[in-house]
Amino acid sequence: MTPPSPLTTEQILASDRRQPDPASFGGGLSSDAEHAALRASVRQLTTLLGEALTRHEGPELLELVEQVRRLARQPDDEDLRRVLAAVDPATAVVLARAFTAYFQLVNTTEQLHRWQELTAGTEGPLAATVGRIGTALESGDLSRELLDEVLERLEYRPVFTAHPTEASRRSVLRLLRKIAETVRAAEDPRRPASQVPADERRLAELVDLLWQTDELRVVRPEPADEARTAVYYLRSIAGEVVPELLAELDRQLARIDVTLPATARPLRFGTWAGGDRDGNPNVTPAVTLDVLHLQHTSGLAELIEMVDEVLTEMTASTRIVTATDELRESIAADAEALPITWESVRRLNADEPYRLKLSFVRVRLLRTRDRLVHGRPHEPGRDYRGFDELVRDLTLVRDSMLAAGDDLTGDGAILRLIRTAVTFGAGLATMDVREHSAKHHAALAELYGRIGEIDYASLERPERIAVLAQEMASSRPLTGVGAAGMGEAAAASLGLLEVIREALDAYGPEVIETYIVSMTHDVDDLFAVVVLAREVGLVDVAADETVARIGFAPLFETVAELESAGPLLDALLSDPSYRRIVAARGDVQEIMLGYSDSSKDAGIAASQWQVHRAQRQLRDVARAHGVVLRLFHGRGGSTGRGGGPTAEAIMSQPYGSLDGPIKITEQGEVISDKYSLPGLGRQNLEGALAAVLEASVLHRTSLLGPDVLDGWNATMDLVAEQGKQAYRSLVGDESLVPFFVAATPVDELGKMNIGSRPAKRPGGAGGLDDLRAIPWVFGWTQSRMVLPGWFGVGSGLKAAFDDGRGETLQEMYGSWAFFRTFVSNVQMTLTKTDLDIAAAYVQELVPDGSKGVFDVIRREHELTLEQVLRVTGEPSLLESAPVLRRTLELRDSYLAPLHALQVSLLKAVRSAEEPDEDLQRALLLTINGISAGLRNTG
Repeated sequence: MTPPSPLTTEQILASDRRQPDPASFGGGLSSDAEHAALRASVRQLTTLLGEALTRHEGPELLELVEQVRRLARQPDDEDLRRVLAAVDPATAVVLARAFTAYFQLVNTTEQLHRWQELTAGTEGPLAATVGRIGTALESGDLSRELLDEVLERLEYRPVFTAHPTEASRRSVLRLLRKIAETVRAAEDPRRPASQVPADERRLAELVDLLWQTDELRVVRPEPADEARTAVYYLRSIAGEVVPELLAELDRQLARIDVTLPATARPLRFGTWAGGDRDGNPNVTPAVTLDVLHLQHTSGLAELIEMVDEVLTEMTASTRIVTATDELRESIAADAEALPITWESVRRLNADEPYRLKLSFVRVRLLRTRDRLVHGRPHEPGRDYRGFDELVRDLTLVRDSMLAAGDDLTGDGAILRLIRTAVTFGAGLATMDVREHSAKHHAALAELYGRIGEIDYASLERPERIAVLAQEMASSRPLTGVGAAGMGEAAAASLGLLEVIREALDAYGPEVIETYIVSMTHDVDDLFAVVVLAREVGLVDVAADETVARIGFAPLFETVAELESAGPLLDALLSDPSYRRIVAARGDVQEIMLGYSDSSKDAGIAASQWQVHRAQRQLRDVARAHGVVLRLFHGRGGSTGRGGGPTAEAIMSQPYGSLDGPIKITEQGEVISDKYSLPGLGRQNLEGALAAVLEASVLHRTSLLGPDVLDGWNATMDLVAEQGKQAYRSLVGDESLVPFFVAATPVDELGKMNIGSRPAKRPGGAGGLDDLRAIPWVFGWTQSRMVLPGWFGVGSGLKAAFDDGRGETLQEMYGSWAFFRTFVSNVQMTLTKTDLDIAAAYVQELVPDGSKGVFDVIRREHELTLEQVLRVTGEPSLLESAPVLRRTLELRDSYLAPLHALQVSLLKAVRSAEEPDEDLQRALLLTINGISAGLRNTG
């Protein structure tokens, strides 16, 4: 029910009217000053790169690079084709490496200057959000009770996934970070003149090392390698970003007289590396345990470093301050449990209680890590069994400080340590496990067949639902006759669930919280895994006190699944047994929304709109059942897979759908783009956290009346439906798959060692349905058609304009965050689309019988460009962001030769009678380079 508003509709629309910031959607710069600094940095770095090329490859190579770059800018590309055709494979490798290294250097320095631009303002995202909350409190539009209630469950959780759209090795990432740090030091106006030669020498050294480093992985990464990459970023964020970020949240909330408890968790992290089994045979139960072991040994190492750092500051003496009896008793217990440590610290630190206590904490953390490494049993008082013990020890120190009136130190380093420890736990991130729904039904078919009770596989869905609902409520075991004779499917599913139980026993309740079921069509897909989880003791709804050691989340991926999400959740929560599981999990139900497959299924307009509508349905159903909804957005890096600025995406959610907790995937190149530099990581996390707080507290209901909302909904229904028809007409053309395979390097992408997950689903016939959404987007992007990010939008918008809804569309763009963000993301995708470059791929690589598809693509592109500009009211793309446009044009001048080289290499590779290692390598390097040049590619 929308509450009456004292404002008129026109006033409400005016107050919501925003001009989108193109730089946030393009990930670029908006100020002339930073753009000039960026150009200077790029000139310096490219000069150093040219010197490295000359040293290692000779001046002829540098001349060739410049010749190719110069010819790529010319309208007639015949000379360029002739030059590239004469390049031998070994030289092609070096040529591709040169352009790829350029983009690596440009990306790094652009990230640096983007961070500097973002931090140049006087007010950060949290300050702005808390200011608006303060205004709402003063006006009476928000109660303190509601604010406290939302803050208690506030939780933004980025989830690092292992999807194969990141083409950079960790070795390269570390070098690039050092280059950024050196550039920043060189640009510091306070730098003494005597330091200039050393900085210039160091920068040249690092660029030279970058040239000497192989960008391509020698072998395809395994899940443990992907986990190490996630750990690399998580440790950087833990040590260099989160402590000050959460301190800033503390400071801002204090402005409105709100105190955040030390153990609050407004920020957490998740991971899929080692837990995402859907379609990845390399993620076995043993791999899952190995990755969890890696996470915890790495997390404990990071905690030990943090404690070491704080320990050096804890010099307060009992000759000056007073320690609480609780702290003294705790130290005495530690001294008894760890006598060797006591003897080593008592002589020098006997009157320094905080340092004494943290010395014991440090030793217990070391012993905990050793216990995990060597598989030894827990020793009470000598290591940590559960993470809550560590938090209690740290809190004892802080409580003693506060009891003595030492608020400044009590709210200083020790509080930052507690908050960071609570955020990351001992394992840095909580793992999700994901598995395909069909796996669970296959397992149950074997189990029921084994006991000879029913022919489970032949049941219709309603019958299956009834059987499983009854089974969930019972306590009888389906595996009571033992493991002998168990089928392969049952053994696999039960083996996975047993590993989850083992991990929970070893690491605690937060190591794995959610089991995600992909391809969820109805409630039986959730009921099935619940029954299997009961078999291994993870769930028991028949007990006096319900046992639910993990939660379960459906993943809605296609448009049809999203359309039925609300009714399915209602049926799920209406089942008494399942509802008891949700109650045992704190009355929180997680739902995952997939952007990739819905976009591949129906086009971006229908996908984005159906995800939005599904959230409204889910919000209403959750409220009716009295549960908190935790939405998990499975977004990719590209617009075609739900990508775009995170903060804007959060603020675009339907009113009331965000009620504190939210999870969002961070995939592939997005992770390195956001978190490679700690300063930029801080800005990205702060912006997203501020958006979660604002959406949860201030965007709970809409002030607009149903007349306006109904008009907007009907308009978007029309845009989505017509867009879907145009898109499905294209993908339904039997020429499309041959066109796509020929005009893009999608087949060659499968040879690139950037992910452990196969690019195609096993056992398929080679059609569109067999191709995963990620290579579908990645392939179109490589050839600069970027089709999944815009195709069908023009047809949809034109239909709305033709229906007399032009003023409504412009009103929606001005005052509706969802539509404004949608159009802005499409506009950015159109900016990165270049059909002149794409035409070269079509002309050189596509058989004549399939070339007609490109005419359809061109027509829809022209229409989409025209209609988007009608909505925005601008004469051209990025008209209001000339600096960003210049930045992207600079990239294009180096992308054009890479595309030309890729077309030449694709033609050579496909016509070669025998595989040529240098040709393959050069081609993969162009894929890498174009990915770096376009950034959000997957």
